[in-house]
Amino acid sequence: MNEPLEEQYFQWLYRKVASVRLKNPARTCWSLLRQLHHKEFVWSVHNDDNRLMDGLELRDVFLQETGAENERNWYGLGCSMLEMLIALAGRLEYDSLENTEADEWFWLLMQNIELNEYTDLYFKNEFTAKLVDDALERVIYRTYEPDGRGGLFPLQDPHGDQRNVELWYQMSSYLLERF
Repeated sequence: MNEPLEEQYFQWLYRKVASVRLKNPARTCWSLLRQLHHKEFVWSVHNDDNRLMDGLELRDVFLQETGAENERNWYGLGCSMLEMLIALAGRLEYDSLENTEADEWFWLLMQNIELNEYTDLYFKNEFTAKLVDDALERVIYRTYEPDGRGGLFPLQDPHGDQRNVELWYQMSSYLLERF
């Protein structure tokens, strides 16, 4: 491959949650996922740094699976929202009692933050990019509702303000409510 490592990695991440074979802009999501990949995940609640580390571990998996050469500057970049969400979807697949694959969990998380409809057909201008950025900032800076609505894990019966709860426990409560 002659593509830069970062582009190879992005395409590898894309394949984790979407089909590269699809060409119809009504079914592809290159623009959305690229924006997620350019948005850094910043943690503010104790132990959410673990979600950051989960996302960064995908880089090791990528290097092992592809045999790509590590570039020092690339490896030191912050964790993107795309990396964190893909890693979180993998945790959901592992921890849930459902037969739901990680890619399906990823899109359920995207639905929870109202970004699942942003295919390339609709992703046409700066206004759309701003809406996506607003949704990502709502998750990162925890400006969603106390019950988790607007965030990754909306709950029907929350035990406390979800904006102050680490993502792992939000995820656990979300899974418990589903069963």
